[in-house]
Amino acid sequence: MPNQTTKHGVIFALAAYVMWGFAPVYFKSLTQVPAYEILAHRVIWSCVFVAALLGLGKQWGAVSAVIKQPRQLATLALTSVLIGLNWLIFIWAVNNDRMLDASLGYYINPLFNVVLGMLFLGERFRRAQWVAIGLALSGVLIQVISYGSLPWIAISLAVSFGFYGLLRKKVNLGALPGLFVETLWLFPLALAYLGLFADSATSHLLGNTSSLNILLLSAGIVTTLPLLCFAAAATRLRLSTIGFFQYIGPSLMFILATSVYGEELEPMKLLTFAFIWLGLSVFTWDALRNQRRQKKAAK
Repeated sequence: MPNQTTKHGVIFALAAYVMWGFAPVYFKSLTQVPAYEILAHRVIWSCVFVAALLGLGKQWGAVSAVIKQPRQLATLALTSVLIGLNWLIFIWAVNNDRMLDASLGYYINPLFNVVLGMLFLGERFRRAQWVAIGLALSGVLIQVISYGSLPWIAISLAVSFGFYGLLRKKVNLGALPGLFVETLWLFPLALAYLGLFADSATSHLLGNTSSLNILLLSAGIVTTLPLLCFAAAATRLRLSTIGFFQYIGPSLMFILATSVYGEELEPMKLLTFAFIWLGLSVFTWDALRNQRRQKKAAK
């Protein structure tokens, strides 16, 4: 039977991925706000909220340590650009009725991570992983041939988040201190955008309704809370175990897009998803089989 630590890890992992899966509901409530403005608020209020949590948890020492290391600081500057780009594309996709494309991107992401592992970490593909990647590529090609263009939203989300994860591995820093430094890099740009360039009906907080301002200020909580749950899960579960929860988020997005927000699932797009799902099934089966082999070899 699983011990209490494992049970708590599973609960935290479920909470993290369910919150990420339902995040589009929050961004859909801000459709009257331009994507750049939402991103700016997300950066600013995440930075403020994380700073408060760092103070409560007495983790400022970790932030001070990384600031004294130029290489790590430069890496976090790059990850801040990648996560900012990822957030922007996701917000734009959700608020422009392209949630299915966003869902597809996060389905592709685990398979793209395998490719990054081979290219940058010296990992070798197992035969089943080659099959999984081939099926995913076939799904993308179907959409290219059908619509005459790349599914740029899905690919951009998968690539930006994949490289973000790869670079974050190189920085030995916890989730909260890391997110604080990343948002701190973006903070001046976000503040300058809202103060100098944003000129929409919602760009001035004093002119907004209180309910809209509460939603905008909640961006920090929406960003940070699932990350905290994920970090708590990561300390209690193996990463391979957490990997099996990562399909919850895009699955919830898929369900929301098709059943709540009325996005049309055209036959060719459904065929694309079918190939991605098949590839993920092969990928998951291979991961489980490899995990069992490793357990037997360790005995």
